[in-house]
Amino acid sequence: MPSGILSAALLLVAWLISLFSLLPLDLSQGSMWLAPLMVGVRTALQTGLFITAHDAMHGHLFPSSPRLNHRLGAVLLFLYAGLPYRSCWRKHQRHHWRPGSHLDPDFCCDQAAGVIGWYRRFMAGYLSLAQMMRLLSLWLVLALLISFRHPNGWINLVIVCILPLLLSSLQLFVFGTYLPHRNQQQPGCLEGPLTLAMPAWLSLLACFHFGYHREHHEHPELAWFQLPAEHRRTLALS
Repeated sequence: MPSGILSAALLLVAWLISLFSLLPLDLSQGSMWLAPLMVGVRTALQTGLFITAHDAMHGHLFPSSPRLNHRLGAVLLFLYAGLPYRSCWRKHQRHHWRPGSHLDPDFCCDQAAGVIGWYRRFMAGYLSLAQMMRLLSLWLVLALLISFRHPNGWINLVIVCILPLLLSSLQLFVFGTYLPHRNQQQPGCLEGPLTLAMPAWLSLLACFHFGYHREHHEHPELAWFQLPAEHRRTLALS
């Protein structure tokens, strides 16, 4: 089995198990640390789900079957936030084609916008009425199902689904877009994306090695778990 599909399967199974095991819990019976722990675990798995869908955009999941590869990527992206795969794929190709330019949908050319303005622009580029309706409909169905278990089930929905998605979007933006590309806002900058110089364990926790961003742009054929080795190779050559 290709390593890309194996890592995708493990992340997807962990995401599904955590979803259906944590949603029915009665938080009033648990420790005060249970809710923050649930948010942390679900945020990490939510980010991993997007990173795996991102790998599908580069053909890493099923290299021998592009159709199956992209179909799985579409499922992962839908589970992540109801996002349309084809539209996200096109935008990501433009991001790799002209990173840090006005043609890059993930980049903010306006220095005055700051990190908040950039994040707002980043989110607006991916959110749509149809996508929000899909996401809200899914959350409504889950809320109704949870309500049969206990009346405060909506709190579980916030902790298990809504907060992790919001935190994951911030995580992906900060470590995968803002910090690696902020240098390209400088006038006349000829340098490409930056790499966040972190040890591999911290890079994994930060954003599934998305911070090794220069390596990713120079070698988009590498899956997320192959980036640390490329980062070490780059350091050895410098």
